[in-house]
Amino acid sequence: MAKVKNEPQLVKKAVEVTEKYAKNRGFSAFPANLSANDKVECSYRLLVADKLVTPLALDQESIPNMRHKLALWISRQLPKDHPLLQ
Repeated sequence: MAKVKNEPQLVKKAVEVTEKYAKNRGFSAFPANLSANDKVECSYRLLVADKLVTPLALDQESIPNMRHKLALWISRQLPKDHPLLQ
């Protein structure tokens, strides 16, 4: 797995964007007491279900791999001059 520059910040941004996406689809917001890992997993699974992200192999599904996948996804969605991509 290749390193992604600013991966923690990109993951945080991906979760924010995914939460807004989910709200627009009619889902409720993440509960305040939901852990960061659960938010990552919910975001990943929603994006996979909507075919916006290719799924990981079943034996590769883990929180670190999901975080990496979200970071890669959001890095492709952001404009090239976004500060997180510098």
